[in-house]
Amino acid sequence: MTSRVLVVGGGIAGFGLLRALSLRGVSCTLVERLPAPPGSGLGLNLPGNAVRALAALGLADEVVDRGRRIRRREYRNKAGRLLFAVDEEAFWGEVGPSVCLRRGDLLDVLRASTPEVTPRWHTPLVLAELVDEGVRVELESGSTETYDFVVGADGVHSAVRRVLLPTDDSRRSLMTEASWRFTAPNPGVDCWTVWSGGQGTLLLIPVDEEHVYGYASTTRGGAAGDDPRWLGSTFAGFPEPVATTVAAALDDPGQLYYSPVEEVRCEHWSRGRLALIGDAAHATGPVWAQGAALALEDALVLADLLAERRDWSSVGAEFERLRRPRVAHVQAATDRMSRLAGLPGRLRDVVAPVLGPRAYRAAYGPLRTPVAQAVSGG
Repeated sequence: MTSRVLVVGGGIAGFGLLRALSLRGVSCTLVERLPAPPGSGLGLNLPGNAVRALAALGLADEVVDRGRRIRRREYRNKAGRLLFAVDEEAFWGEVGPSVCLRRGDLLDVLRASTPEVTPRWHTPLVLAELVDEGVRVELESGSTETYDFVVGADGVHSAVRRVLLPTDDSRRSLMTEASWRFTAPNPGVDCWTVWSGGQGTLLLIPVDEEHVYGYASTTRGGAAGDDPRWLGSTFAGFPEPVATTVAAALDDPGQLYYSPVEEVRCEHWSRGRLALIGDAAHATGPVWAQGAALALEDALVLADLLAERRDWSSVGAEFERLRRPRVAHVQAATDRMSRLAGLPGRLRDVVAPVLGPRAYRAAYGPLRTPVAQAVSGG
């Protein structure tokens, strides 16, 4: 079997690329190791540049309608004192609204946008190798297929990255090595709000009219304990609505999800007609909520290159050249904010009102530049 492009991975990066390629008339196939689409899942924060990327895919209005607009951010300490706030709506302006919704809702929209392509579920990739006629892949089913270009959109533990880079380039994030995530009844939170203490940080974001998405981690490195009781002990003494939300989460353990927080910092994202996008190339700690945004931007840039170039042998290298500076900026901003959050509590409370807004503007300011401008500027 020969097809133009094989996309490996059925997440946001994979289906985002599928949509972008479809809009440009590029033939593609998508394979995913999971046996079926995942459920609704947990919350997902999409800053303005992520929504702008969705607009370029023709999907922004539907995605925004499914979630809650985030108009304000508040950064508070363990006692509940407001350290600083950001007018999120004013900052992003014409770029696009920030929104929080369930991850599954975004994936539903992306999947439905390419009805002409039938994803091949339960189809893990075993091997990919460059050959004269393109890229030959071996699937777990035993079949061997040849494609003109293969894209690894298969996440932190990418099978395609193992082909490109046999060594493991993943690492735990600086701020926390593991985290707890959950959804719970909304106790009255009306904006993006984070509370940070010496040992733990809790973020709550409205995800719909009745629920909040919660993200809990350590504040100064190390891993959140893998026993749910870690939530109760770490956030004991925090003010409302933290206490109510944590209690509700512990009362419904089926909503709790514990996982490592892993990053990918690798030297190469491509070789010949093989390329990586999204978390497979550059997973970054969720400090600035750029995982989905960067993945969707990657999809747009790579799809443009594949649609515009006749010779695909150098597309991967050109994609990497165009995207590296923006990704490197997000990674550096993530590391800086992780170090700021890790300061001793009293010092952090003193410097946060000054350094926090600066860090926000420094991290997000360059991301207000459209991807098209970033590409044309080299």
